[in-house]
Amino acid sequence: MRFENNKSGNGGVITLNNELKEIGRLTYTIFPEDSKFIISFVLVHPEFEGRGMGKYLVEEAIKFARENNWKVYPHCSYARSVMMRMNDVDDVFLNR
Repeated sequence: MRFENNKSGNGGVITLNNELKEIGRLTYTIFPEDSKFIISFVLVHPEFEGRGMGKYLVEEAIKFARENNWKVYPHCSYARSVMMRMNDVDDVFLNR
């Protein structure tokens, strides 16, 4: 599996792919003036659901945000539920 981060302007898409096709994607928006990274949407294609692939996408987004000193606001309800169960995100998690 490999991640690709396609950033364009103040937004972008992180995709997770296997050797044959896309497994899922996470869309985001960045507000650099507020040091804020917003997770807008997480999608895992049906044939890959139930295997933790969505969590991998959220973890990759958190890694990207940390590299840029941004706080993460999970607008997406799935991303929010994943982050609320994680123990190591207090440094970046914007809960509101």
